[in-house]
Amino acid sequence: MRYISLDLETTGGRPARHQILELAAVVEDTKKLLPLPELPAFRRVVRHPEYVGTAGALALNARLLQELARKEPNPELCTPEELLPQLREFLLAHGFRPDKHNCVTVTMAGKNIASFDLGFLRELPGYGTVVRAEPAMLDPAAFYLNWRKDTRLPTMQTCKARAGFEDDTVAHEALADALDVVQLLRPFYSLPSYKQVAGSPE
Repeated sequence: MRYISLDLETTGGRPARHQILELAAVVEDTKKLLPLPELPAFRRVVRHPEYVGTAGALALNARLLQELARKEPNPELCTPEELLPQLREFLLAHGFRPDKHNCVTVTMAGKNIASFDLGFLRELPGYGTVVRAEPAMLDPAAFYLNWRKDTRLPTMQTCKARAGFEDDTVAHEALADALDVVQLLRPFYSLPSYKQVAGSPE
């Protein structure tokens, strides 16, 4: 199976009002595992005419605003209109193929990807015609849920702690967080959850 682990940094939590500051995606092929630093990676910071956001989100992403404010050329800089076409070119370059409508449809993974990131992706020009996500999405939280003790799906930090990461802090940097999701999912490739249930059928 091939999927992309995708992560966003934004100016807030409301897709119709707030904006994507950073998008990163890495390609994972579960049959041909590469060291995490060698995974094909895509990263863009997104320049808008002006930014609307919450104080907390803007403070958390101060480094991105500094990067966006610089005047020197930045090959990872794009506009919202360019973001999905550039992601499409990256996906095509790494073996993904368009469907009969010429849209590249991919399985996406990420922490809270269905409830958070997808809403922002849908606001981008070209979503659904240039690139779109498969309906089923991979969230590592389901793999690290303690069914007896948890009252909600675990956070990224809790997932990392339960997976035994040396450092369980969350970077809040899109590429680092996308790579963390791949690392969280990898233990389940060879022994998927359904095989861990005693007596379950193949």
